Amino acid sequence: MAPKSSKFIERFRYDLLLGSIVAFYAFMVPYTKVEESFNVQAMHDILYHRQHIDNYDHLEFPGVVPRTFIGALFVSFLASPFVLIINLLHLPKIYGLLAVRIVLGCVVLSTLRFFRIQIRNKFGHQVEAFYIILTSIQFHLLFYATRPLPNILALCAVNMVYGYWLKGSSYAALSYLIFATIIFRCDMLLLLCPLGLEFLVIKSISFWGALKRCIGVALLCIGLTVFIDSILWKKLLWPEFHVFWFNSVLNRSSEWGTHPMHWYFTSALPRSLLAGYPLFLLGVFLDKRVLPFVLPVLCFILLYSKLPHKELRFIISSVPMFNLSAAIAANRIYNNRQKTFWKLLYLIMLGLLLISLGCTVITFLASYKNYSSGYALKELHRTEYLFLYSRYFRQVLVFFFSFLNDTGFRLSPFGLCLSALFPYIAIFYCIF
Repeated sequence: MAPKSSKFIERFRYDLLLGSIVAFYAFMVPYTKVEESFNVQAMHDILYHRQHIDNYDHLEFPGVVPRTFIGALFVSFLASPFVLIINLLHLPKIYGLLAVRIVLGCVVLSTLRFFRIQIRNKFGHQVEAFYIILTSIQFHLLFYATRPLPNILALCAVNMVYGYWLKGSSYAALSYLIFATIIFRCDMLLLLCPLGLEFLVIKSISFWGALKRCIGVALLCIGLTVFIDSILWKKLLWPEFHVFWFNSVLNRSSEWGTHPMHWYFTSALPRSLLAGYPLFLLGVFLDKRVLPFVLPVLCFILLYSKLPHKELRFIISSVPMFNLSAAIAANRIYNNRQKTFWKLLYLIMLGLLLISLGCTVITFLASYKNYSSGYALKELHRTEYLFLYSRYFRQVLVFFFSFLNDTGFRLSPFGLCLSALFPYIAIFYCIF
């Protein structure tokens, strides 16, 4: 009989691999940017201010649009034992930020594990192995996995959607997608519509059954978010409805920049999928089982392309499904590698995988250097004793600009704050 440790490694080897990569990214690039500010601040306030809602940051700095607290509450609940230990050991608060980010990464990977198990059950162990290979050598999915963005919170639910979709549980898939749409990202409606239409066409659901399920789940989700967020925002509120109105109806998101309609297909997907991009396209032609799974996701991106403001993170939820198609293509090429034509494809595939690995390393190094303001603030903390104890310093002036929020500088609650230096530091916030 194999020892328990061997069984554990055999059962969770893929999770350990992906988890190690996710943890590496989080520890090497611990700082956050302005897009993550709401959930970072919300998790800090939940963990440290707890029931004292009047002290919560969002009441003074609400942001452009309100966001839900549900994701922050869930992650904070799971991270609270680790944060308690950090506080008992009197460790810097930056470790609290790492704790909540690692916990979020574990949640993402647990949902990805569910999807992966369904891949193994439906397509076999080899497809599962290629799925892990492709995922591990891609940068953006695992790098974003610990980033407390609404898109990543929605990704957790979408991974469950994909898993139940492969499992044949169409009603469960719809329920999770409605949950993601109403609570975390209203743009998931663009995936819900084509997916629901496909379910109706292939008759995996009935119209009236789906209507009752959708209305019931939608009302529960609206009730949940309105109840929780109205308490924490101190006003009657459905956050994602405000986001939908601001971004889609008023089209105000375009104020943050625009891209041409083809940008997702010519820039975002090639960068996020790397070798998986040509393999995913090939998989659609090599296996007829793939198209029904890929088509609604492609429709989601096509519909999303109509919105002028585009970012890679907006379509990050499409990556797991496209990786499935790519893994099926890679498996077909591998199984036929002894044949002349397929041998050439096999060599090309190996080359693409190596290039992808190289691109991921380069992208990581670029991202590591992309938080210069965070490192500058860390250096300011490192020299704190100069300000506190030197008789030559009576007051130090620190200037920072709104631009620095995009390079890792945050007056963040998780350790990188300047409050410890008062009254020796005067902060000047300049907006151009």
